[in-house]
Amino acid sequence: MMVRRQVQVSALITDLDNTLWDWVHIWYSGFTPMLEELVRITSIDRETLEREIRTIHQLRGTSEYSHLLQELPSLKTWAGKEDFVGLLEPAIDAYRAGRRESMRLYPTVLSTLTTIRNSGCKIIAYTESKAYYTNYRIRKFGLDGIIDVVYSPADHDFPDGVSPEQLRTMPHGYYDFQSTEHRLTPSDAMKPDRRVLETIITELKLSRSRIAYVGDSLTKDVSMAQEVGVIDVYAQYGLAQHSEEYQLLRKVTHWSNQDVERERELLSRPLVTPSYTLQQFGELLEMFSFTLLR
Repeated sequence: MMVRRQVQVSALITDLDNTLWDWVHIWYSGFTPMLEELVRITSIDRETLEREIRTIHQLRGTSEYSHLLQELPSLKTWAGKEDFVGLLEPAIDAYRAGRRESMRLYPTVLSTLTTIRNSGCKIIAYTESKAYYTNYRIRKFGLDGIIDVVYSPADHDFPDGVSPEQLRTMPHGYYDFQSTEHRLTPSDAMKPDRRVLETIITELKLSRSRIAYVGDSLTKDVSMAQEVGVIDVYAQYGLAQHSEEYQLLRKVTHWSNQDVERERELLSRPLVTPSYTLQQFGELLEMFSFTLLR
């Protein structure tokens, strides 16, 4: 029997959402109970709330907008001149509880990344999620210091007169990485646009032939890696487009009509064949030999 020789990898670049953790499930687990509580408390119909939520998400460019409730027209009308955030505390609590209970890495992710890090291999994350929640999840999952550098877009805008500092309840240093470096990507860079991946390779002086890139999307992650000429690895376990959770996300997503059309166009392209496919993250250790970049 011929044994396939392990390829040496000195830099692992990984997507985050639905590659290291199930972002769609985490989002759904917080958003759904919050929405149900809003309907119960206010008697505003769900369809109206979903429609208004999508409008706000599109305006702010994210489906994780921390000032969402304060900007929904129906809630403003329902409350009149009252400060209604306190009245909606059960909905906010439901969101936090649902998110807290679902916050976990996929199996084998932490142990695998720790093994790779201990080998001297550099670990870089590249995500399209905004900076604050990217930072929050990396710290929450104990990946600060395991991931060397994370690339993400900047945070979303806030209404006039509102700053992120006003919304934070912990000391300033609590929100900072202790070891991981955070670099921001251009706001108009969307996968499979190769610019950010090329920038990562250039800025970190990586050897292209010894880079493995892992992601859950064939049309975005895998095709981008192939175009740039690095080793592509498909995280097949992260596929979520056909789930009930994903269908709700589509209803309230921040994607513009142009984004939806772009997604449809990407999906209509010829099928991308990945070089490597993962059924679980830990299989990386069987596929590659992770080493220090020399």
